[in-house]
Amino acid sequence: MDNHIDLTEQQINIIHKIPLFRGISEEAKKDLLNRLDYFLTPLKKGEVIIRQDTPCNHMHILLAGKLDVNIIDVSGNNIKVEDLVAPRSFATPHLFDGNSIFPATFTVAEDGLLMRATKESAFRLISSEPEMLKNFLRLTGNCNVCTVSRLRILAYKNIRSRFVYYLFEYKPDEQNMITIAHNQTQLAEYMNVTRPALAREIKNMIDEGLIEMSGREVKILNSKALMQNL
Repeated sequence: MDNHIDLTEQQINIIHKIPLFRGISEEAKKDLLNRLDYFLTPLKKGEVIIRQDTPCNHMHILLAGKLDVNIIDVSGNNIKVEDLVAPRSFATPHLFDGNSIFPATFTVAEDGLLMRATKESAFRLISSEPEMLKNFLRLTGNCNVCTVSRLRILAYKNIRSRFVYYLFEYKPDEQNMITIAHNQTQLAEYMNVTRPALAREIKNMIDEGLIEMSGREVKILNSKALMQNL
């Protein structure tokens, strides 16, 4: 553990509530940090803390701050994947896959604090706690769903189809108001298109009366017409 940084009681409570540890017994919670070989690292905005295709040797828990997650595709394009906001564990499934390689680059977007625990101690803990093992498998499944969703959006050939698919991925059931996770620059990266081209297509959709948009708030005006693009 880092000798200069101690976990506060509040941070310990945060750790107990993240999905990976949710539902474990009170006894397991009390002994949790004693069973993990971990250290803490302060994060500064702009730092690249993990690079794509480097080995994943630790379990990572973002206790404070925000990370930008990006991948570089086979054409060399930098593609926005997500904003990772604390508190959250991340990249945990890649600890125990065949290659143990990070699939993306993680850059600090807001100052924060990162907890890392060794692969060996994380494995011992996960394998000894049935509820935590269930959580781990659930997180792995969610990670696979995100990957499939990412591949699906890129399967559409034109910008409108990609944007419409993205909208319906974020659309709450039975509602026409959507708060999207990316600004236009990030969304263009995520969709692997240029920002001007995306902005033009969004303007066209607004002019055609299909949507209204203000910042990250999108209102669907004609769901049936939008669906015809998929």
